[in-house]
Amino acid sequence: MKIFKTALAAACIAAFGTASAAHEWTPPGPMKLIIAFAAGGGADTQARMIASELEAAKGWKIIPEQATGKGGLNAVRALNAEPADGSAIAMIVTETLGYNMAAAGSGGPDSATPITTTAGTQMAVVALKEKGYGTLGDVIAAAKGGEEIRFGAMSPALADLAYVIGKNNGVEFNIISVRGGRAVMDGLNAGDMDVGFGAGIQARAVRAGDMVELASARSGPLAVTPDAPLLTEYGVEFTNDTMFLLAGPAGMDPAVRDAIAAAVEEVLTAEGSEAAGFIEKGFGGVNMISGNRLTAFVADAYEQAGGLLEASAE
Repeated sequence: MKIFKTALAAACIAAFGTASAAHEWTPPGPMKLIIAFAAGGGADTQARMIASELEAAKGWKIIPEQATGKGGLNAVRALNAEPADGSAIAMIVTETLGYNMAAAGSGGPDSATPITTTAGTQMAVVALKEKGYGTLGDVIAAAKGGEEIRFGAMSPALADLAYVIGKNNGVEFNIISVRGGRAVMDGLNAGDMDVGFGAGIQARAVRAGDMVELASARSGPLAVTPDAPLLTEYGVEFTNDTMFLLAGPAGMDPAVRDAIAAAVEEVLTAEGSEAAGFIEKGFGGVNMISGNRLTAFVADAYEQAGGLLEASAE
């Protein structure tokens, strides 16, 4: 019992020390925020709003800049050209260090230092309500009946997932690859696609009754349509739990990583945070994972990506 109490006290002191260090740390100078997404989109807006609130709350000077392309890999390359002292971070997605690194064959989950997630994605297979589909099973049945199903995907990982869904159910979709979730929504509304992946941008249309979430591509239920079937019901073992991720250069000191994560948590949980409100509206709410748990999450995503790449190549 005495040993337990001593260990507990030591743990509390260590935790207090970590919290104090995180509270006291400041960047060595202006902080560069490298954004892997096109200017003006939801992800870019989210990143810039977080930067603005960090400046207001912490007094840090943050300079956003774009480094788009290759699913965030260009942003990671730009990030790793910077010192790992907290003077540069990047807004990417967990898929960057998972599927995209695995597909490129030139890096892995340790190619950058995961700092914290900010939001998840409500990844779902969606369609216009007027198409008449109730679930993904209806889409598969239509394809088996001879209908050409045009399936929109906004990333190579999702294109592979769409292929595996079809393969495992004995059908072949016409997969249309586009850039960004907005392009999928535009394709559905224009009639150029029959179904497609939505990462959360579909929420308003689903609530309005204009679109239907046919299946959750996440490992769990969707926020708006919690009764939508999971992909496992269609013989698919892979999911897409992509999350927005702030990362530092490879080899960043864990103390610096934790200090930045704590600062982001502070602003996103502050009463009246406009960034948190934007994330709630566009991405289903703030969802923060950091520390060792985040490192494990990213490593698992990389491992699952290898399985998806193998399955889609068969």
